[in-house]
Amino acid sequence: MSDFLIVGGGVVGLLVARELACSGASVTVLERGQCCREASWAGGGIVSPLYPWRYPDAVTALADWAQSFYPQLAASLLQETGIDPELVQTGLLMLEADDEPEALAWAQRSARPMLRVDSSFIYHHEAMLAEGFTRGLWMEDIANIRNPRLGQALIKSLQAMPAVTILEQVELISIVDNGNHVQSLEVISGLRKQKISANNYIITAGAWSGSILSKIAKPLLVVPVKGQMLLYKAERPLLKGIVLKAGRYLIPRKDGHILVGSTLEYSEFDKSTTDEALQSLKGSAIEILPELRKYEPVQQWAGLRPSAPGGIPFVGIVPGYDNLYVNAGHFRNGLVLAPASARLLADILLGNTPVVDPAPYRPL
Repeated sequence: MSDFLIVGGGVVGLLVARELACSGASVTVLERGQCCREASWAGGGIVSPLYPWRYPDAVTALADWAQSFYPQLAASLLQETGIDPELVQTGLLMLEADDEPEALAWAQRSARPMLRVDSSFIYHHEAMLAEGFTRGLWMEDIANIRNPRLGQALIKSLQAMPAVTILEQVELISIVDNGNHVQSLEVISGLRKQKISANNYIITAGAWSGSILSKIAKPLLVVPVKGQMLLYKAERPLLKGIVLKAGRYLIPRKDGHILVGSTLEYSEFDKSTTDEALQSLKGSAIEILPELRKYEPVQQWAGLRPSAPGGIPFVGIVPGYDNLYVNAGHFRNGLVLAPASARLLADILLGNTPVVDPAPYRPL
């Protein structure tokens, strides 16, 4: 029987498993599909909230810690696994934000580098952008990570740890408890039902976390929000860094691909792609980078973000239980916040001094 049983094999769940295993605990991870193939795979991988000043301080606290930790994490995973997560500091250029004064005030309070820039800076930095942009905000320290490669590296890292067991294609049916204590999980793999027990249980199932916990506890306010994205492949580099305008972003990859994202759709658990989103994203991409008019997207996909109120994830013990925990609700910032929320939960579980104040993230 493991010390910890984690339900959900996305980046959050795998990082929690890594933190616990590195501290000497035994961990089992259950994933109903394949690890890191839901929101962890579908996102863009920008290591920053898109408009960071628009989020509560609780999000900023996690983002700051994670942004500082990511270089160490990426380097460790590369050394352990030979898989490079491709963490690249490209900077983030935000065009024509309506609330520049608030942004600059936030940057000063948070001691984060941010510059107000004009057209000469914009086109010196990104010569291929559409004409007519006269103002922007520049954050030079922002990086992006190749999130599918991050997932691959985490899986390989955990597979090499004797104290970690990863079980894929295992679906949770029910949580068996005796009041305030979880005794086991009833699961199904193939046609076989079984019960799996551990000393402690952790729900890191992203957009599905709320519905899982609603079976035994007060519903957790985590709802799915669909995001659709496009991928282009240009014949030559078109961008140096991340560009953001009116909520839509373009992310250059090292191999010449450009990601375009993303939509915000409240459509329950529907992950289908639509022509409406395709046309909207193409329009936004061409408006920012007209050269993309020469190309057709090579891929379109959708993922489900786990949205919690204010974008503040729930991290901690589930009320009414003594061995059931949750780490979910990161909304658009799952890749950004994951290392920090994983460390915070591990600190809570292991009795360590928390990396940030845990109070704002306590499940309601």
